[in-house]
Amino acid sequence: MNAVETTLSGMERYEKPALGVGLASLVFCAILGFHDPVQFFRSYLLAFVFFIGLPLGCSAILMLHYLIGGTWGFPLRRPLESGIRTFYLMAVLVVPILFRLRTLYSWADPLKVHSDPLLQYKQFYLNVPFFLTRAVIYFVAWLLLAYFLTKWSRQQDETGDPELTQRLQKISAPGILIFGLTVTFACVDWVMSLEPTWFSTIYGMIFMVTEALAAMALVTVAVILLARRQVFSGLVTPLILNDYGNLLLTFTMLWAYLSFSQYLIIWAGNLRDEISWYIVRARGPWTPVAIALIVFHFMVPFVLLLMRFVKRRAASMGWLAAGLIVMSFVDIYWLTVPAFEPSGPEFHLTDWLAVIGFGGLWLWRFLSQMRGRPALPMQDPRLKEILHHAVHHA
Repeated sequence: MNAVETTLSGMERYEKPALGVGLASLVFCAILGFHDPVQFFRSYLLAFVFFIGLPLGCSAILMLHYLIGGTWGFPLRRPLESGIRTFYLMAVLVVPILFRLRTLYSWADPLKVHSDPLLQYKQFYLNVPFFLTRAVIYFVAWLLLAYFLTKWSRQQDETGDPELTQRLQKISAPGILIFGLTVTFACVDWVMSLEPTWFSTIYGMIFMVTEALAAMALVTVAVILLARRQVFSGLVTPLILNDYGNLLLTFTMLWAYLSFSQYLIIWAGNLRDEISWYIVRARGPWTPVAIALIVFHFMVPFVLLLMRFVKRRAASMGWLAAGLIVMSFVDIYWLTVPAFEPSGPEFHLTDWLAVIGFGGLWLWRFLSQMRGRPALPMQDPRLKEILHHAVHHA
């Protein structure tokens, strides 16, 4: 049996430890939450916002691959499909937030709305029933996309019907549009409305790119680890790694461009309602976090990803991608937490426990969905054509 026929087995031993650590961390976090429920839900929201971005980013990259093709996407197919199937887990984990909106959002508190004319003006959109309705719409859209993308892919593995490839391409075109719209509204609802007096028209795009960057970094690490375990032996070539490095470079540059564009527009406008958002995040104890994002989320990865010898080595690419995952979380932290802690980060224990808890559960679901699947979609006619051309060329 050659490498391309190998199934993604042998990862079962990591599932139970991930599940155990995740459940234990969330239970301990919930126990602490009885003493400080406000901080518990703030920590819970931070972890949720980051981890919901991983399946969202995976879905965007998977649909992009279906639309444009390319050899680079075939080794990523299984990790991406496993990633989007974590939507089912995230649909369960969002429920506690929906039942405690008043704890997190000022617009959900009738007393605060009554005393603030601006909140009254925005009440047609920022109200609890409409918020819950939108949340249901987001998850229904994401779950339907995940269902059809994974169902037709599995059927393709079983039957090799070329019609299924066309279905996957046809759903991906509107799927990309659905991704853009739902992510834009969701990040406005869940994060921007923490500070309802502030707004930005680029905000949604920043979240889209951050999610795509984090997801691409995650599946890059996954493929490199699988290659070390010989599942993808001979498949993860320096050229493939170079392609992954170029994609990470693209998302890194997009993130920097959009983040700087938002800052430049607000700086040029110099309006009191807009600049306050940056004043909080760029002064005092928050300054090192902002500088770290500039240096380690853009400058260092940008320079390293321009170097071929970095992109074409599995070890350097793995560490670089892992660093980008960490910095993507720091970015979400910087976007979210100053709404609660304008004087500076306090690093509560519940923050760490919530992130570890979500991470353990997410990893458990991710690994369980990869179990037993073929390493490559060998029944995809596009892959057959690529392999045939490669053999003929050799």
